[in-house]
Amino acid sequence: MLAAPERDRNLGMEFYATDTAGCGGILRSNAEDFQVEEVYLDFNYEGGRYLVLDVEKKDWDTHHLIRELAGQLRISQKRFSWAGTKDKRAVTRQRISIMNLDESELSRITLPDIKIRILGRTNRSVDLGDLLGNRFKIKIKEMNCRDLSSRLARITEEIRNLWGIPNYFGIQRFGETRPVTHKVGEALVRGKTEEAVFTYLAMPFSDEPEITRNARQILWDERDIRKALKTYPSYLRYELAMLNYLVERPGDYAGSFNVLSPNLRHMFVHAYQSYIFNRILSRRMAEGLPLNKAIDGDVVCFAKGDLPDLEKTQVVTQDNLDAVNRLVDRGRAWVTLPLFGFESSLACGEEGRIEEKVLRDEGVDKEDFRILVNSDLGSRGTRRTALLQVAPSVMVDENCVELEFFLPKGSYATVVLREYMKTGNLMEEQ
Repeated sequence: MLAAPERDRNLGMEFYATDTAGCGGILRSNAEDFQVEEVYLDFNYEGGRYLVLDVEKKDWDTHHLIRELAGQLRISQKRFSWAGTKDKRAVTRQRISIMNLDESELSRITLPDIKIRILGRTNRSVDLGDLLGNRFKIKIKEMNCRDLSSRLARITEEIRNLWGIPNYFGIQRFGETRPVTHKVGEALVRGKTEEAVFTYLAMPFSDEPEITRNARQILWDERDIRKALKTYPSYLRYELAMLNYLVERPGDYAGSFNVLSPNLRHMFVHAYQSYIFNRILSRRMAEGLPLNKAIDGDVVCFAKGDLPDLEKTQVVTQDNLDAVNRLVDRGRAWVTLPLFGFESSLACGEEGRIEEKVLRDEGVDKEDFRILVNSDLGSRGTRRTALLQVAPSVMVDENCVELEFFLPKGSYATVVLREYMKTGNLMEEQ
């Protein structure tokens, strides 16, 4: 296995799945180079209080779009629902439902670079359970290999032989230009709530704009919240909301997280869980344990339709090992690893020892994930497949490469792209 660069290792992604050298390249030189379309289960539109829209957008982050739509429609953001958050630097199509909105009200919307198509009305909102996954069409430009076609073909063949790649959480989970989200979550889990707040508000990163970086650095050094309110740029809306809260309620660090949207405030502990998951997955690979076969002590999940059902799991024993692996071979069962929370249970056998060691090294246990000072920030835990089954289609045109592939919800296109590029920072070369 090839070792990953330092930036990946800092997020728990210690290895590549493929051994063929990558070809570098540039991602997202423009938004059209990164296209994402949501794929759904059948959805019945038989009338109801929710208006369901298909929204195609360019250079729009989902949360920013919802905020602007709510403003132009003069309604609360709480009336909107969607299945997945999409990157800004891309062309994306996703479904959004709006409660109690007449179609005629859409005429108020004058936002650039969006196209809205009405799908119908229903009595339930769009949510994550409706989404199967996402279909990607991505261009990587300026790949710098002499033998580009043959090298990419070898990587694709390696992925096929492995049945996929490690199901790592990609850089977006932690913050593309400012990978700090898991550090906030770690501080919360360790009971260091004040540290969590200042990590989120103030820890500076070199990739941020200078005005942002300088404002954060001053707060990081001085811890002067009133002063920060005067220096933070207006586009740091979430940070400003927390700063205003702390001016009004000095010292209530736990409560300051409540001014953030539920999606955002839940993201912190989830990101720390994701970091631990990446570390466990890397240790499994380092010890030579398979991702595409179950071993004694593993916890597997079974298929619901064609995709994993993480609610239906079973511990693998010597008695059922052969039967389970027959299902794995048929794509009807998958090895899972824990996203550790206060209701989690670990595997047994060799995998269980890996999980115990990683948690011991981190110095955390499941009760720490309750977050007693603010229970809304905690997490019960869940599981995730160790293997991301993917079959990329690769087309080469001189030094520009186009990849097409489908990923189930919750998986990251960047973990596919990193196998082909093998560069230190996918998000830096844009």
